[in-house]
Amino acid sequence: MGHDFLGQWITDGEFFELAPRNVFFKQLERIKLPCEEHRDRHILFRKRVMLEKVSEATMYITADDYYKLYINGRFVAQGPAPSYHFQYNYNVIDVSDFLVEGENVIAVHTLYQGLINRVWQSGDNRHGLLFDLVVDGKTVAKSDESVRTARHTAYTELSEVGYHTQFMERYDSNAPEVGFERPDFDDTGWENARLHRTSDHVVTAQESKMLVFEKRKPFSITKEKDRVTYDFGACYVGYLRVSAKGKAGDRIRLRFAQELLPDGNIRHELRANCVYEEEWVLGGGISVLDPFDYKSFRYAELLLPEGVEILDVYFEVRHYPFALKAAMRPEFADDKKLQKIWELCLHTQKYGVQEVIQDCMEREKGFYLGDGCYTALTYMLLSCDDSMVKKLIDDAFATEFISDTLMTCMDCSFMQEIGEYPLMMIYLIYWHYRVTGDLAYLQYNYPRLTRLLDAYKRHYEQEGLLKNVDKWCVVEWPKNFQHDYAVDITEGKVCEEAHVSLNAYYIEAVKTANRIAAVLGRPAYRDETPLLDAFKAAFYDEKAHLFCDGEHHDHKSLVGNSFAYAFNHFEDKAFDEAFLAMYDQNGIHTLSLFCTFMVLYRFAKDKNLARIKQALLDEGAWLRILREDGTATFEGWGKDTKKNGSLFHLTMSYAAAFLCDAPLDEIF
Repeated sequence: MGHDFLGQWITDGEFFELAPRNVFFKQLERIKLPCEEHRDRHILFRKRVMLEKVSEATMYITADDYYKLYINGRFVAQGPAPSYHFQYNYNVIDVSDFLVEGENVIAVHTLYQGLINRVWQSGDNRHGLLFDLVVDGKTVAKSDESVRTARHTAYTELSEVGYHTQFMERYDSNAPEVGFERPDFDDTGWENARLHRTSDHVVTAQESKMLVFEKRKPFSITKEKDRVTYDFGACYVGYLRVSAKGKAGDRIRLRFAQELLPDGNIRHELRANCVYEEEWVLGGGISVLDPFDYKSFRYAELLLPEGVEILDVYFEVRHYPFALKAAMRPEFADDKKLQKIWELCLHTQKYGVQEVIQDCMEREKGFYLGDGCYTALTYMLLSCDDSMVKKLIDDAFATEFISDTLMTCMDCSFMQEIGEYPLMMIYLIYWHYRVTGDLAYLQYNYPRLTRLLDAYKRHYEQEGLLKNVDKWCVVEWPKNFQHDYAVDITEGKVCEEAHVSLNAYYIEAVKTANRIAAVLGRPAYRDETPLLDAFKAAFYDEKAHLFCDGEHHDHKSLVGNSFAYAFNHFEDKAFDEAFLAMYDQNGIHTLSLFCTFMVLYRFAKDKNLARIKQALLDEGAWLRILREDGTATFEGWGKDTKKNGSLFHLTMSYAAAFLCDAPLDEIF
């Protein structure tokens, strides 16, 4: 049973009459929505409540796009996890320890980011706050027009970074709203909140967990005349917290980086299309920096005016709760290089997973379905926590209202479709059952996944092959790892030709549906044989014992054959030998996010630990990341393998799935 709110959606004078804007469409419709009018809005709310006694207290709260909650001047929590407006997450928080007898102050800082992006369902004119405070079973405070509200004027937009991902801002400690969370703050000049007249949110309790926070002091500090550089020892995700003493109006430039330049200065112009530079205006006396949105960095640099004294600096690190329950496979545990790869992946998983499984921590912050399957699987194997797997599966199926073949990015206003990604999720559903034994969740997902496969068949299948696909097929990423894949898979156009990669994924999805049907005691979803026959007739070269990239091409790529090898559709010894000869000639480092997993997947199914170890120890793969001073896995194997590559990208952390002691041959 969910909570029945007595509170109502409230907002301020800018948003209360705005009608929700539709931001959903098929990618090839190419609709562009202007986002100039309502953006980067920091809106504050305060509510006073008198309590005679407190024993058990629960706050039910949500906001669109995001909130940070304070009670009696103390930070409590932030959220919610991204979600769609028709199943919008609210958080349930035990606040018993934050309340006192007498007067209490609830203070909430909300953000409406306002851009079409991969982070939130934003740019849709839906801003608001909803809460109930329940003490000893009675609602003692709620969101209504008695709540006071004001715009937080300390935050000024300087620039956008990434793909409309976030704003770099100037933070002004002189703003009158600074300290709004304190109980003694004077809000008499604020306005009363407005009820949102057109709110269409339907709320549901957030099933995934809330973030946890760590305080990390600098690993080292380098001081020059007007510059202080802080190295926190590794890349993390979160907020730089600084207190400083100076004159009112003194300006500190803030720069953040994931790496150093050859001259030893920090590289704040990130490879990932983000220029991490902001400004802080001091308020006189002691000022405290209060960033709202998070960044991914290892280094922070403060450029100081004369006379400014830095009093304290730390990194407030945020991440999804993580407790390691797995160990390295005994056969690998004594290898020091494999131990370093293991540690690299553990750090990436622990500090990279946020409220959703994101691909990169800076450029996009996107909840991507495809590579997210492999990241979520790894997280589940390492932590024995399946909440992120279920969040990914459930939110992916929620995109069915946009397209019956699902979308690429979930819980956001950015419309993208990639053909392989929904098919990958069908395998994840099966893997989840094999790990957890959760038969009820498998039963729940079966009609959803068969409905998805029915849609693929209806829209794309012709004579046993997928053709005329109006979704981008990534095949392998970055593009320079595609081994000259011969089929035109350009994003933003229909791929008319049947090609080997997508069809290999499709057949495996059908086979997986049949496996699930067998577990559930149901008839097979459909006969696989016609699909296998069409696949072999269209792509297989009997002389070369390899598969061609497309039905109209003779080119045989390592990439295209990786999927045929991984899924072992024909158990053909001649093909296996031909593929492994091609693979050995090139090496695992010439593959990337998707093919590498698939090759390791086949090795794991075959219990071929020697092959797994050889791949993981390829000098051009994870060991290259380590040689290039990576503390989290990269997008690609090196810093220069993608023009806008992320140096904190979760996908390649799946090496830990193949290093851990989980029985992968039984799971897969």
